[in-house]
Amino acid sequence: MVPNGLRILMTSDTVGGVWTYSVDLAESLCKAGAEVALATMGAPLSGPQWQQVKGIPRLQIYESLYRLEWMDDPWGDVAAAGRWLKTVQQRFRPDIVHLNGYAHASLDWQVPCIVVGHSCVLSWWQAVHGEPPPRRFEPYYRAVRHGLGSADRVVAPTRAMRNALQTHYGPLPGTCVIHNGHNPALFRSGRKRHVALSVGRLWDEAKNVGAVARAAEKLHWPLRVAGESRHPNGSHTRLPNVEFLGHLSPERLRPFYSESAVYAFPARYEPFGLSVLEAALSGCALLLGDIASQRELWDGAALFVRPDDKEAIQQGFFQLTRDGALRSRLATASRKRARRYSLEATTAAYANLYTELLGSRSREQTDLSACESPQTGGSRR
Repeated sequence: MVPNGLRILMTSDTVGGVWTYSVDLAESLCKAGAEVALATMGAPLSGPQWQQVKGIPRLQIYESLYRLEWMDDPWGDVAAAGRWLKTVQQRFRPDIVHLNGYAHASLDWQVPCIVVGHSCVLSWWQAVHGEPPPRRFEPYYRAVRHGLGSADRVVAPTRAMRNALQTHYGPLPGTCVIHNGHNPALFRSGRKRHVALSVGRLWDEAKNVGAVARAAEKLHWPLRVAGESRHPNGSHTRLPNVEFLGHLSPERLRPFYSESAVYAFPARYEPFGLSVLEAALSGCALLLGDIASQRELWDGAALFVRPDDKEAIQQGFFQLTRDGALRSRLATASRKRARRYSLEATTAAYANLYTELLGSRSREQTDLSACESPQTGGSRR
């Protein structure tokens, strides 16, 4: 239960999946009676993003263009963003600070502060390149470690991500796992067609969508890919048997989930995977990378393949496209499993965490006040 009138300052990245998480959670918290200030960084809000937030009651948007800690040479912007966030705090006067990044947890917030570890550069590098991160990430490491150590609580969306943070940054003061969630009512399983779907940038080595597209060449089903297909260097990939849908808003993507029989996402690195949850809620059979986070969430409800094995990915595709009974069983299992990861459950878990931290802070202040109170009367022997 969210305490009525609870004021939450939440940060958000506008250029990745954290945006979807932040807006969904902020809207759910506001509907439950909280007031949320959403402070955005990374890039200006797009028109569709403004449409997402403009009708949410008790939500205030504070927009900035500061670079994020995982971007190239961001530290001047990170420091400036910290000063800006403190002015937002002075204006909004939150009861809780909820950071979806690391570095700013080291600021003197004077209210409980949680950090949510959605991903990190060091664990991403290890997963994608199979080797320890290079020394050029040392400033990032120091900033993240300092932030994690300063937070009142560190939250991760899976045990796998929590373990990764502890591996790369050392013991953490207090952690908990709160799964991301979605509203199941937004998704439906429509009449399935013999078509597969994958969502992500084609050149993203972590999501590994490019491997899916290349494996689709020998399929007798077409593959649709929703996401940017043009590489940052300007090159554009065209592959046989692949229909590139481009970047789609969440609303425009839902019908493609609804009619796709298979969702393929053999990621090398994915701490949670909102697109997988969306596909499962839409009744897709899942073909996933065999990594710790996805096993944790979907074991028994998906077909797993080794992300670096092109033949394994192709063989997994063949299994799901040729075996209707397997496809049906996995689709049913994934949809049932997906109901565990509801936005309602996510909101309740965060509300409980906020209440716990506020109670602990209140007790600390009471104890401190008692210690500092002047004693009256004569001394006791």
